[in-house]
Formats: sequence, structure tokens, C-alpha cells
Amino acid sequence: MTVFIQIAILIIGFVLLVKGADFFVDGAAGLAKRMGIPELVVGLTIVAMGTSAPEAAVSITAAFKENADIAIGNVIGSNILNIFVILGLAALIIPIAVSNSTIKYELPFMVLITGIFLALGYDGVISRPDGAVLWLAFLIYLGYLFIMTRNSEQPKESEGITIPKALLLTLIGLLMIIFGSDKTVDAASEIAKILGMSERFIGLTIVALGTSLPELVTSVTAAHKGSADIAIGNIVGSNVFNVLFVLGTSALIIPINFMPVFRLDAVVAIAASILLLVCCLNRRLGRRSGAILLTCYILYFFFIVLGIGAKPPVL
Repeated sequence: MTVFIQIAILIIGFVLLVKGADFFVDGAAGLAKRMGIPELVVGLTIVAMGTSAPEAAVSITAAFKENADIAIGNVIGSNILNIFVILGLAALIIPIAVSNSTIKYELPFMVLITGIFLALGYDGVISRPDGAVLWLAFLIYLGYLFIMTRNSEQPKESEGITIPKALLLTLIGLLMIIFGSDKTVDAASEIAKILGMSERFIGLTIVALGTSLPELVTSVTAAHKGSADIAIGNIVGSNVFNVLFVLGTSALIIPINFMPVFRLDAVVAIAASILLLVCCLNRRLGRRSGAILLTCYILYFFFIVLGIGAKPPVL
């Protein structure tokens, strides 16, 4: 009976996520147009940080509870899912145009900070000084976005929904996304525990998928509506935000144990980032690239399920 109740909650969570993302994309895109803000900036900041709220809540809470497997597994798993599954699905639905700045700056930066994260955790702990390093990189990233906004060719204000309505849609959508994600994660985690799955598996897959659902529905919805900059900017911004802000803040609160087994998962996250960069070099993430990304996740998923990654890798 408990399983059926959790499944019902899971379905309700999905409904809230899908409809919330619809509102959120409409509001964010409308706000960008009315205020003359480039969509890419909106995707890299407002949308990215908004859809990363579940990861922040889960990982920071896990840090307080000294549950490193969930705190780190959630972020690494979410970043891998964001690239392989979310952009893979979005590209399969509709090819996504990629801007020059994303290829030259944002994607390489995502690869760099994921590598820095692995290097910081290689000694077995993400310490408070490590958290400070991540936060410093986050401030540099925010500075870059500010400069990009100042130097961008501002689009002319266009007709559309009013600013108050856009703000309301964005807020309502974000609240629905966060609430729906929270219920989805709780229900999925309960179902996973009933089935006897490990915490690492739950963190890397179930919880990661649950907290990545906002990015999934937002990016797919944005791609379907032709807002390519929001679709890919959301993912790049979310991954950067997850590593620098979420894990940086978590480590500042309390040092996080970085289990040796997570080295392999971090390497996969770096490889996924590099693969995405390669797929985007022609300024377009097409259906073939989407299929490749999804295939990579299927292989990674079975890698975890079969327990191949259960032993600490020799790196």
C-alpha cells in the first residue's frame, strides 16, 4: 500500500514539474524580451539557479546531516544527467542552436571547474578552504556574466506579456518546480529504499534525476518553444552553479568526505562536459548528438547498476 501511495505522489510531482516549467519558461523568456536582457544571460542565471534550487536544498541539507554520499552524489549525478539525459532528450525533440560564447567560454569553464572539483576532492575531503576556492570561482563566474550582459548587443524591447505578468509566471512556475521536485525526490527515494538500493545509487540516480527534473522539463520546454539559449544556458549554468555554489556552500558549512569511489563519477562528469563541447562545435546540438549523449548515460547507468563502479578506481 505504501508503494502505491508513493507512486501517486510521484505522479503528482511530475505534473507540477511539467506545468511549472511551462509557466517558468514563458515568464523568463517574456521578462528577457520586455527588459532587453539577452536570453542566454537569463538561461545562465535566473533559470539555471532557479532550477538548481532542489540540488542546493538536498545537498546542503545532506551536508548538515553529514551524508556525503547524498550531498556529492546528488551534484555529480545531476550534472551527468543534465548533459547526457536532459540535453540528449531536448536535442532529440528539436535540434538546439548553440551560441559562440557558449562554445568559447561557458562550456570550457564548465569542464575546468569540474576538473578543479575532482582535484580538490582527491585527498578524500572537500574542506572549508576548498569550499572557499569554489566560492571564489563562483564570484568570478558572476563577474563574467555581468560583463557579458554589459557588452551584449541588447535586443529591442518587444511586444508581449507585461513585466508584472512575466514575473508572476516566473515565480509561480519556480514554486511549482521546487515543490514538485521535492515531492518527486521524496517519493522516489522511498520507493528506492523499499527496493533495497544503496545510498550511493540513490544519490547518483534517483535523487539526481529527481532534482534534475526541473532542468529536464525546463530545457525540453524551452527547446520546443524555440528558446535555444535558455535550453542550453539552463544546463551549463545549472552545472556550474551545482559545483561552485551548492558544493562550495556545503563545504563551508561542514567539510564533506569525498569517497574514493566518487573519483570515477567525477571523471565521467568531466568526460560528459568535454563530449558536449565537441558535439556543440558546429554551433548546433542535433538529433545525432542527442542520441549519442543518451546512449552514454545508458552505459553509465548499467555501469552503476552492475556495481562495476562500487570499488574505488585507481586513478
